[in-house]
Amino acid sequence: MGTYYLILGIIGLVSWLVSSTLKRKFATYSKIHLRNGLSGAEIAEKMLLDHGIKDVKVVSTTGRLTDHYNPKDKTVNLSEAVYNERNAAAAAVAAHECGHAVQHAQAYSWLQLRSTLVPAVNISSKLSMWLIIGGLILGVGAGVGLGYWVVVSGFVLMAVATAFSFVTLPVEYDASNRALAWLKNKHMLSQQEYKGAEDALKWAARTYLVAALGSLATLVYWGFQIFGRD
Repeated sequence: MGTYYLILGIIGLVSWLVSSTLKRKFATYSKIHLRNGLSGAEIAEKMLLDHGIKDVKVVSTTGRLTDHYNPKDKTVNLSEAVYNERNAAAAAVAAHECGHAVQHAQAYSWLQLRSTLVPAVNISSKLSMWLIIGGLILGVGAGVGLGYWVVVSGFVLMAVATAFSFVTLPVEYDASNRALAWLKNKHMLSQQEYKGAEDALKWAARTYLVAALGSLATLVYWGFQIFGRD
């Protein structure tokens, strides 16, 4: 158990470092104003049109770091700062979210798989730990087989959530690659602006990687707790 907490602590520290670096990077690149004068919303709309996508709307959403693509209503949702600002960070985020819209339009297999897992993950996030803890208590206290099957069902739900976190990785990395390729090929940014956008997206992708490793570490821990019990 001590080893698990050490690993979890290391992952937590790395996660904090990556998150802090990401915030610092975005703050820096938010000061690099685009030479073309386009806002994040305008960047997004242009990228969609260049890919022949005319049924996706670009809308503004409240809050910070609330940027996302919604495949259900086909909207690219940009936080107010990204939607209105005209800097390298806003361009990077706007193009990245449009990368997901392009994935959707082209039936990108990893995005389809992630969308398929969403309903199960929504259930998992609410029930997995309750089932595992309840099953362990029931199994130890009552000595009956029911507790084992309850805890196993919770473990399976947790495994689905872990799988989802790893399926998310190619989806996010691919969206960034599509965004950067478009920004470069269409000469949307100057060399300095492009380097800022590229660096920002690389650090954003690393947050997903750290989250996936943390999810895996938790799954392995509970696997030992459940199946390693005498």
